[in-house]
Amino acid sequence: MKQIALLGATGSIGLQTLDVLRLHKEEFSLYAMAFGRNIKEAVPLIQEFEPEIVVVQDEVAKSELEKEITKPAILSGTGGLIEASVADSVDVVVNAVMGSVGLPATLKAIEAKKSIAIANKETLVTAGHLVMEAAKKHGVELLPVDSEHSAIYQSLNGENTKDIHKLIITASGGSFRDKSREELRGVTVKDALNHPNWSMGAKITIDSASMMNKGLEVIEAHWLFGVPYEQIHVILHRESVIHSMVEFVDRSVMAQLGTPDMKVPIQYALTYPDRLNLPVTKQLNLEEIASLHFEKMDMERFPCLRMAYEAGIQGGTMTTVLNAANEEAVQLFLNNQISFLEIEQLIERELNNHRVIHTPDLSTILSIDKTTRERVRSHLK
Repeated sequence: MKQIALLGATGSIGLQTLDVLRLHKEEFSLYAMAFGRNIKEAVPLIQEFEPEIVVVQDEVAKSELEKEITKPAILSGTGGLIEASVADSVDVVVNAVMGSVGLPATLKAIEAKKSIAIANKETLVTAGHLVMEAAKKHGVELLPVDSEHSAIYQSLNGENTKDIHKLIITASGGSFRDKSREELRGVTVKDALNHPNWSMGAKITIDSASMMNKGLEVIEAHWLFGVPYEQIHVILHRESVIHSMVEFVDRSVMAQLGTPDMKVPIQYALTYPDRLNLPVTKQLNLEEIASLHFEKMDMERFPCLRMAYEAGIQGGTMTTVLNAANEEAVQLFLNNQISFLEIEQLIERELNNHRVIHTPDLSTILSIDKTTRERVRSHLK
């Protein structure tokens, strides 16, 4: 039985991971779970799964949770995330936290030679060179949970990566795929959260609407698969049936297809190299779908995607700034403090004002992450 440490247990990916664990109680046990401050959501989960370790965001959340449960021991902060991730009993760390907060725990889990199921793309965007260097050094394979990267990973099974001609990442287009730039001026948070295909958390859904989510996936794919940016392409695919593709040098194209359900890539990452039945997921019926559609991405229409490519190509701390500025700007939008189009404006301002450091260490990355966030938040003062 695999013992799981789940970071980000009350988020969208975390909750769907728990759905998978419920389906296969004979295969998996929840050893540790971490979440932020959502005590109301977490308490029933703690009572149901009975983890040995629980981690919360800070001491305030810890005090609140201690009023609700008597066991297990409750840890907090980055130190707690690390302790849960490196525990001797843990076999697989599922990093599903939102944002770059998951970076230190991921690095320590790699050092401890844990299997890493990574749903936290910000970890690779912020410090891809450090994560992949550590994974190589300690012989740890990162198993992607994002549907796009899982699709590429599955399409590469049995293949030689030197034969890759290009990676093709599909994008649904998000909530605003049919709106012009002018029509985006008055959109609301409610509008942005209405994704046509996927059920995801608020931040990822906003990123999908701005196409930053796809930009972050491009950077993540660069690190996961060692492919140059000029060989990573994004195309609009409205149906979200083909989750991504790989074109090889002989012009063969391998694709992974399925219904848009995150439990599929989550379970694959947990069971790899095996597969288990997933009866709760709808089967793909191509006769019902009948046709699939593809369109070229418009970088002027989606400037966040353009900025992600540019930051990735420059490398170093540019991607740290990109991610931190985006996270803070999205939160300001969700708080109704800025407009939707101001998200990209704040990101571009930070990128234009940043002088890149090409090979930053962890302390430099964390420092730049912190100062970038402070500058974005100061926009309101």
